[in-house]
Amino acid sequence: MNKKIIWLIIGVLILGAVAYSMANRKGGDIMTETGKMADDFTLESLSGSSETLSSYKGKVVFLNFWATWCPPCRGEMPSIQKLHEKMQGKDFVILAVAVGERKQAVESFINSNKYTFPILLDPENEVSEVYRVAGIPTTLLIDKSGKVVFRETGGRDWSSGDVIGKIDQLLK
Repeated sequence: MNKKIIWLIIGVLILGAVAYSMANRKGGDIMTETGKMADDFTLESLSGSSETLSSYKGKVVFLNFWATWCPPCRGEMPSIQKLHEKMQGKDFVILAVAVGERKQAVESFINSNKYTFPILLDPENEVSEVYRVAGIPTTLLIDKSGKVVFRETGGRDWSSGDVIGKIDQLLK
């Protein structure tokens, strides 16, 4: 057999093993697909308090996994701030989970950019593993009952009219 074909087969087998491993890692049948209930968690906030997802039942939750070193994450943060400002006073909350970083680095980034939405810390990637976050940024919308209704990986403009419209529908 040709060396290129052998390497191609090996690559496909490795990718398959990695995909299988990611699908079956920590948490087993924990599901964060759309239509499933969001798994509860408790994380420390940047301000030092403990925040539990289930305490926001009855609100629409924008759950964003990000990191300070991630260019698409940094790129979408201004639109998350705009979304936060537009939705104030409604049954809506943003929970931005900083993945795998020290508090000091996150705090410095947030303060220098004057972001005011809630920041949670996941320094050991425990919650991001439960939610099977394979790439960042990853964002989920969770409805008032706690069900995941939207999931997307990659940066985007979260303050656009279509996003606001979707959130407004969930708020009804």
